[in-house]
Amino acid sequence: MKPALLILAAGMGNRFGSLKQIEPIGPEGETLIDYTVFDAIRAGFGKIVFVIRESFASAFEEKIGCKFRSEIEVAYAFQPIDIAVESIPLMPSRSKPWGTGHAVLAAKEIIREPFAVVNADDFYGFSTLKKIAGFLKQEVTPHHFCMAGFILKNTLSENGPVSRGVCQIDERSNLRSVIETLNIERVGDAIHFKNKEMEGTLPEDTLVSMNCWGFHPAVFKILESQFNAFVKKNYTDPEIEFYIPTVINDLIQQNAVKVTILPSDEQWYGVTYKADKPVVQKAIAMMVENGLYPKPLWAK
Repeated sequence: MKPALLILAAGMGNRFGSLKQIEPIGPEGETLIDYTVFDAIRAGFGKIVFVIRESFASAFEEKIGCKFRSEIEVAYAFQPIDIAVESIPLMPSRSKPWGTGHAVLAAKEIIREPFAVVNADDFYGFSTLKKIAGFLKQEVTPHHFCMAGFILKNTLSENGPVSRGVCQIDERSNLRSVIETLNIERVGDAIHFKNKEMEGTLPEDTLVSMNCWGFHPAVFKILESQFNAFVKKNYTDPEIEFYIPTVINDLIQQNAVKVTILPSDEQWYGVTYKADKPVVQKAIAMMVENGLYPKPLWAK
C-alpha cells in the first residue's frame, strides 16, 4: 500500500495577511502546494489528503485540488474551530484552529495507511519526501515514526521571526526531544529565540523540525486521547494550540514511541510573511530553469 500525504492547510495565515496556501508562486501561477504534490507523486505517495476549513472548501478545490485529480487520489478533511468535548458544557469562542496536532486528528476517518504530514505553506524538496516515503513503506510501525530534520540556518526568514521544533538526537539518530520554540530570527551574527519562559541563542547547525513527519495510523488513537485531555486542561485559553511536537515529545519521554530522524540538507522556502514571496518565487524559477521541475508543472 502506498503511503498518504497529509497536507495541513487550515490556517488562514494571520502573519501573511491572506489565504497564503493558494498564492501563486511558480512561473505559471503554481502554488507551493502544487510543487509538494508533484514531488509526492514522484516520491511514491498514493493519496493526498488536505486538512482545510470547510468554509473555503469550494475555493480550495477550484484553485488547487482539481489540478491533479487525474494524477493522484485527492481527499479532504475539515478542521473545525469550535469543538465539543465531553464534560465541558460551554467552550469559549476561538478565532483560529486548535493547532497542528488537532489538524492531523481531523483526518482520522480518511487515512488508514501510513502517512506523512507537511505544512501547505512550506517547500520541503523532493529528496525530503522521498526519504519519508521510503521509511513509511519499509520501517514504520505503530510505535516507530520518523521526522525530517532540517538545519536551522536553512529554515529562517529574512523578514521576521519563525517557530521551529528544536531537536536533540541520540547517537543512533533517534529523536530524544523536540521543543516548539517561538520567535526565532537572525540578529546580527547570532540566531535568537524568545519563548514565554526563556530566551537565548541557538547554533546555526541546530537540528529543527519543520513539521514533516511520518506516522503509522495508530497515531490517531494516541492523538485523540491526548487532545481530549489537553482541551479539558486548557479550554479557558482561546489562544492555546495543540502542537504535534509537544505530543511527540511527551511520547518519547514516556518511551512510548521511537522517532527516527531523516536528515535533510534541503533549503527551506516558505511564505510566512508577504515579503517572503519574491524570495520563494526567485528560488522556484531557478529550479524550473535548471530542469528540476517542468513548466507548466501540470499538463493543461
